[in-house]
Amino acid sequence: MRIHIAIATTGRPSITRQVVRRLSQQTRRPDGVIVVGASRSDVAGLEGSAPNLEVTTAERGLCKQRNAALDRLKGKCDVVVFFDDDFVPANDYLAALEDMLTSEPEVIGLTGELVADGARTSPIAFCEAATRLDMARERPQPVHRKCTSLYGCNMAFRLQAAEGLRFDETLPLYGWQEDVDFTHQLSWRGDLIHTSRITGIHMGARSGKTSGRRLGYSQVANIVYLRRKGTLQPWHGEELLLRNLMANAVKSIRPEPDVDRRGRLAGNLLALADLVRGRIDPRRIELL
Repeated sequence: MRIHIAIATTGRPSITRQVVRRLSQQTRRPDGVIVVGASRSDVAGLEGSAPNLEVTTAERGLCKQRNAALDRLKGKCDVVVFFDDDFVPANDYLAALEDMLTSEPEVIGLTGELVADGARTSPIAFCEAATRLDMARERPQPVHRKCTSLYGCNMAFRLQAAEGLRFDETLPLYGWQEDVDFTHQLSWRGDLIHTSRITGIHMGARSGKTSGRRLGYSQVANIVYLRRKGTLQPWHGEELLLRNLMANAVKSIRPEPDVDRRGRLAGNLLALADLVRGRIDPRRIELL
């Protein structure tokens, strides 16, 4: 089984170097690693930092960069593992992944239960993440269940099962819910599994993110777009929309130091106004 890791990155060269160098510690080495930046500065200093490493660039945008990786990997691998550029995998991640895909042929995609997710709390430093995984041997509570989509910070799938699927480039820049859109379509072709047997820590780095106003617009526009497309469960879309609106409204009074809540709220309101006017479009964030 040929397993390749793909990482799309923008604006985080130092973090990306740390993450990529760590991949050489996998007990089951990757057959290849591809890192796709939006500029040469995004991938500076990566050469030779991981086994069988390929470094390239593509037009900026998470979906465009991930599609560029898929194009490069076609015919070269059996399984592609997408890691965010701030995801720190446990060193047995690939070994456990290969074992599950070998023993469960009906499974076409997996996502790992996280030890911690800094994107949902506060950012976690790389050294802390590595120490918690390697020295403290922290692991999540056991879970192994079917799911209808995979979490983009760590998701793996059989490339043959994804034939013809693309990340939707109508979702520009950071993407936001592009993982749900892609893997929900994948779920129509076979079983997807959420499991604690593969794990790691999502650092949730704030650098390299899109602006608060743009993200706030995407929090509404992308949900509306994917609901109309049919790749977002109605309950999931409504829950996300209401949760983000409430969080941005309440926390904009006393925002966290590393989160632009007021910008997000402004983006939310602009998108809602566009929705009422009948002109809401995820691509509008490129003009904001």
